[in-house]
This record gives sequence, C-alpha cells and structure tokens, in this order.
Amino acid sequence: MLFFDRGAPLRVTNIDEFGYNNKRSYTSNQLTLKTPSFNLQGQMFYKLSDQWTSQTVLSRSSSRTEGYYSYLYEGTQYYPISEGVVLGRYMNYQNSSTLATDIQQNFNGDFKIGKIRNRVVAGLDYFNRNVTDNGSGYVGNGLIYIGNASLQEVNENLYGITDPDLYIRNGDNGNLTKAATDALLASASISNSSARQAVYSAYVSDVINFTPALSAMLSIRADRFMNYGDVSDDVEEGQTTFSPKFGLVYQPVLDKVSLFANYMDGFTNIAPTTDVNLDGSRTPRNFGPDHAKQFEIGTKLNLLNDKLYASLSYYNIEVKDQVYTLYGATTQLSFDDGAQKNRGFEAEIVANPIKGLNLTAGYSFSDSKLIAGDTDFIGHRPESAGPNIWPTCGQVINLQVCSTDLV
Repeated sequence: MLFFDRGAPLRVTNIDEFGYNNKRSYTSNQLTLKTPSFNLQGQMFYKLSDQWTSQTVLSRSSSRTEGYYSYLYEGTQYYPISEGVVLGRYMNYQNSSTLATDIQQNFNGDFKIGKIRNRVVAGLDYFNRNVTDNGSGYVGNGLIYIGNASLQEVNENLYGITDPDLYIRNGDNGNLTKAATDALLASASISNSSARQAVYSAYVSDVINFTPALSAMLSIRADRFMNYGDVSDDVEEGQTTFSPKFGLVYQPVLDKVSLFANYMDGFTNIAPTTDVNLDGSRTPRNFGPDHAKQFEIGTKLNLLNDKLYASLSYYNIEVKDQVYTLYGATTQLSFDDGAQKNRGFEAEIVANPIKGLNLTAGYSFSDSKLIAGDTDFIGHRPESAGPNIWPTCGQVINLQVCSTDLV
C-alpha cells in the first residue's frame, strides 16, 4: 500500500512524474502474510400447510490474518531533499481472527383475509461475531527515495551517511530480513484485545393486494445490537434500532404499466475496529449502526407484446452516523460522525425485437456528496459513489456490446 500525505503539497502530480517502479515490491519473500477463510451454510425447508412454509438457515464463518504487513507513507516535507519523494516504510505483525455465526428462522405465508391477498414474511435472526487481535503496533523500517537527486545528497540528507564507500545506491535503507524485522517488532506494543458483537433481530413484512391493480408493502425490523469491549472485562454497550419500510404499486394498465413509490429507514451494522494510537497502543472500538433514509419513485413498463421492457426511477438517500478512519504515519483512528447525501436517476431498457435478438441499454446518474465527517472531504464525492455516469452493456446474440463514450 502506498499513501501520499494530503496534509502537505505534492511534489508530483502523476505516476510518470513520480517515477515509481511498479516492478519493485519494496518488501521481501521472507515477509509474508496469510489470510485463510472458511464459510459454511446449511438450509432446511418445511411445508407447514398450503399457506405456510418454514425456512431455517445456519451459517458459520472463520477468517484469520497472520504475518507481516507493510505500507509506504510519504513524508517528503520532513527531509531536506531538493527534489523527488521520500517514503517511510511502516510494518506490523498481524495476528487476528474473526469467528461469526448466524441463525435465521423465516416463516412465509400466502393467504387471503376476505378478498385481500396477503404475502407475509416473519422471522427471527441471531448474529454473533468474535474478533481477537494479538497483533503488534507499527514500527518504521527504513526510508525509500524516488527521484533524481544526487547520490551524495540523498545519503547525507536522508540516510545520514557521509562515507561514499557506505552509500546506499538502491534508494532503500531498510532491512527486510525476517530476523531484522522481528528485532524491530520486539519493541512494539501488542494489542491483546478482543471484542464481541451480538445482534438479535425480529422482522415482519406483508405485501397486501387490495385490488389486482393496487398493492402495498408494510415492513418493520427491530434489531438489538450488543457490543462488548474486551471480552475479559465483559463491558457491554447495547443499542436498539427500528427499520420501517413502506411501498406502494399502482398499475393503471394491468401487467403493462406500473407506478411505484417507496420509503425506507435502513441501517448497516458496523464491524468492530481497532484504533492505533500515537504511542503504538491499540484500542478496540465498537460503533452503532449507520442509518440511511431513502425515498424512491418510478415506473416500470412492459410494451409491444412483451418485446420492450423499461424501468425509470428517481431516488434520494441521506446517510448519517457513518464510520470513517483517519490515518497518520503510525496512527489509525476511527470516528462515527460522517454523513452523506445521494440522489440520482436510473433508467434501463430491454428490447426483444425479433426472436434471438436482445438489446439492453442503461443509464445511471448519481449526485453524491459528503456532508459531515473528515473535513478534508466535506462537499466532495465519496469514494463509494462510483462514476457520475454509468453505461451498461447489451448482449446481442452472445456478443458483448458496450458504450465507452460516456465520461
């Protein structure tokens, strides 16, 4: 990983000017990182009656990270070098594991109350995640110079070497053997932290057909989040979240034209994180869920005897309580006061003019801005937003056809 310091002016503005050799790894084969993972899921289905069925889902996952991790962080401003870029190498030994279990029980019903059809999903869900971190803090392991300054200037001003016979000529004064790295890490702090998270959920949703042309969806979900700090201390933090959702569909022309609108107050559960403090110590952090309120309206069309399908929609989403992380040269601190606003328009058309020929066209425009959080990025487009305009591909007799004209 390569990071530039956004707190100081950049000396270079593009990769060519930077002169970075992407064939150099700036690490060694002695320093490796393993990340094995395992996932298992089982499902059971039962028919309880002509109107009701049952679904039980059990899943288990395990992941580990063990080994040496390193990244480069730009710190040119701290060194008296006339030109070029100086990167510091920081390393730690990662030793963490995550175990997660999820048990879900759903009941699905399809029945009538009088003449009104109801399609119901009701269920319970239990999720448990344990995160253990016995990794080390970060240590510095050498400086890397990329540029065209003289060998003398680089060695004297950067590496503190005045004897030409001892000059470093490859721009890297780090020692990347396993023994040397272990010696550096011996002075680093060890996390020895563990965190546990449990979520108890209950939900019910009903799609109601008042008439063949008019249907509505009513849904509510309740979640109880239980966050524990260090498991040995058994310190508990609890939070309850409700997530309602409402939808309405009206078909002025049955099976041909439908108009829809929906509103949802949703959430995303946040996994525990670990702060890396200035003194190298590590602090486990638990956060409540972030919340998003979404409103959407649109239409779906089925025209020309099933030969043309179209979908048009407009949406507005506001997200709050987002977690973001600020990285320093040796620190990693997370906060949960981020927020963003997204609104946009989506369109998709699928045509089948003749048998064997399918044409697909799509257009998506999203206006996204960060409105709270990291002050360096407020008012700018978040990384998660993707491009402003997103073309889609069409499949024409098994040939992929894509437009690349959009920016």
